[in-house]
Amino acid sequence: MARKVNLNSDMGEGFGAYDIGNDTALLDIINSANVACGFHAGDPNVMDRVCKQAKAKGVSIGAHPGFNDLWGFGRRAIPMPAGDVERMVIYQIGALQGMAAANGTSVTHVKIHGALSNMAAVDLDLAMAIARGIKAVDPTLIFLVPIASELLTAARKAGLPHAAEVFADRTYADDGNLTPRSKPNAMVHDPAEAVARVLRMVEDQEVVSTSGKRIPCRVDSICVHGDGPTAVEVATAVRDGLRSGGVSTVPLPDIDLS
Repeated sequence: MARKVNLNSDMGEGFGAYDIGNDTALLDIINSANVACGFHAGDPNVMDRVCKQAKAKGVSIGAHPGFNDLWGFGRRAIPMPAGDVERMVIYQIGALQGMAAANGTSVTHVKIHGALSNMAAVDLDLAMAIARGIKAVDPTLIFLVPIASELLTAARKAGLPHAAEVFADRTYADDGNLTPRSKPNAMVHDPAEAVARVLRMVEDQEVVSTSGKRIPCRVDSICVHGDGPTAVEVATAVRDGLRSGGVSTVPLPDIDLS
């Protein structure tokens, strides 16, 4: 079994007076925070707060760009020219870099959010536009990408450092992509089930689809979504389960990506 993995969560996904998820509690559990950059969620005050808290807790900070879709939380597909997507990603990374710098810290990775990620997972042209945007800003940024996706292919083609991500609280289709949220079996809410799935993924370096298909993959990072009602409970169980299995959880820059 691998001795080190990264545990990450999407956060900073409130806006104004509205909070989504328990960022403060999750930052005591996870190692890397994917911070919304103001398009699908987040605003300057939220971004500032998460950067401050993450720095204080030794949690690495990543940009979490998505579609400009507050109403749909970035989970609605929006067809866009590749150039627009590239610039949209650059814009959002830059916003978080500025806020991180103002707090004496830095952005170390990028993870794409929601519908934009789902679309790019199966569309190499879109995935390459995203990779170009990241590389244009900082070619040393770690691209956190879903296993078995065109985003992984794009990271390799662009020569970006990249980490392969699996999900503790999502199920998989036979092609290695996530089961659509519209399906009743898309989410895993039971902490014990999440722990069992994660330990198998890390030990066997594979995911198992809902039909039982085994999909070999490298596992560098594990995501627990921060916006669900059981997020803190699941994240705690996964962290504790990994440690009990002899696996340490570390910030993404401490993972050997060679």
